[in-house]
Parts: sequence; structure tokens; C-alpha cells
Amino acid sequence: MNRPFINWFAYASPRTFYPLAGKLIPLLSMAAAVSAVLGLYVGFFVAPTDAQQGEGYRIIFFHVPASWMSMFIYLVMAGWAAVGLALNSRLSGMMATALAPTGALFTFLSLWTGALWGKPMWGAWWVWDARLTSELILLFLYIGFIALQASIEDPRRADKAGAVLALVGVINIPIIYFSVQWWNTLHQGASVSLTKAPSMAMPMLIGMLLMALACWMYAAAVALVRVRCIIVEREGHADWLGAHQ
Repeated sequence: MNRPFINWFAYASPRTFYPLAGKLIPLLSMAAAVSAVLGLYVGFFVAPTDAQQGEGYRIIFFHVPASWMSMFIYLVMAGWAAVGLALNSRLSGMMATALAPTGALFTFLSLWTGALWGKPMWGAWWVWDARLTSELILLFLYIGFIALQASIEDPRRADKAGAVLALVGVINIPIIYFSVQWWNTLHQGASVSLTKAPSMAMPMLIGMLLMALACWMYAAAVALVRVRCIIVEREGHADWLGAHQ
């Protein structure tokens, strides 16, 4: 019996990817909204008060997912950039371009919510901690990627230049992740690990994972909206585009 096979490579061109993205956006948006509502409810009304940090710890339900997404989006962006360089794929460069603003947003939110958490816990809005400093560098990498692409008129040349910068900046991701292990920092270690049992109550973990899912779905939906706009901007002369407007 033959099983149906989906040829995902068929969606590697803007022409076939554009309508697929349009179908996925409402689904991802709904998933993001539902996950966010459930995550905020669990985080603020179900999860218990932390014995050491009190109610102030609840900012982690957005701070930690935002921090995760800031690093994850950069890795995905660099991955698309690498594919674009290796295979000269137009869509890959567009996807990297579409992801950068959302990655920058999550990085900024990570730094901002971290400062709100750090003031009552550390007594300071900002310290030149290894984790904080490397996260700030990540924000500069996102901004540099966006600025570099904006300064080059030819989209294909802009994609290649941005791809080189994105790939060079990947070295900062393990520095961010392992900074609390490599250096003596004020920032606490990871509460969730793939190799160890979580060091938090189950309602706290569930709330954090739901918010992480919400951020993930939001990032995917916004990236698809943005890449459709980029396709329209770059492929506006194509006859096929009129059938999907």
C-alpha cells in the first residue's frame, strides 16, 4: 500500500511557499493566543509563590521564554542564511530577513524583563554579568544584521552579506547558554535542563512551557507574515502573485 508523500522541497520557492504561509498564519496565531492565555493563567494564578523570591519571580514566565526565543531564533536565522549561501536559495534569504526583527524584539524583551527582575533581586537594574553582556551583544548582532541588509540596495547581495554576519555571530549563542557555567556570574543557573529534573514546582514548569510555546507560535506566525510581505516586495512583477492576492 502506497502512503502519501509530501514533497517539502516543492515549497522551497516563493511561488509555492507564499500560499502555504498564508494558510499557516491563522493556525499559528490561534495557537499562540491560546497558549499565552493558558500560560499566563497558570503562571499568575496557579503556580505557588516562590519561597525565596516571593511574587517577583513570576516575571520569569515571560523572561525565560523570551530569552530562549532570542537564542533559538538566531540559530534558525543563521541556519536559513547558511542554506541561502550554500544553495543560492532566494526563499532562504527572505526567511532569514523575516526572522531578524522578531529575534531582536525577544532579545530586547529578555534584557528588559531581566532588568525588572534584577532590580529587586540584585539591587541593580544592570550589571556587567557574563550572561547579560553576551545577551546584549546578541541584540547588537540582530541590529547589525538588519542595518547591514538595509544599507545594500540589491536584495541578493544584502542576503549574502547578512548571511556572513549571521554565521559569524553564531559563536555568541553557546557563550550565552554556558556563561553561567564558564564564569562566576550573578545570574542563576538554568531551572530547566534536558539532562536533569526541573528544579521548580510542576505548575511553574507548566506555565513556563506554555508561555514558551506561545512565544514560539507567535514568532513563527509573525515571520510568515513578514516573509509574505518580502515576497510581494521582491516578486511583485511576477504574474503568479496576482492569483494569491
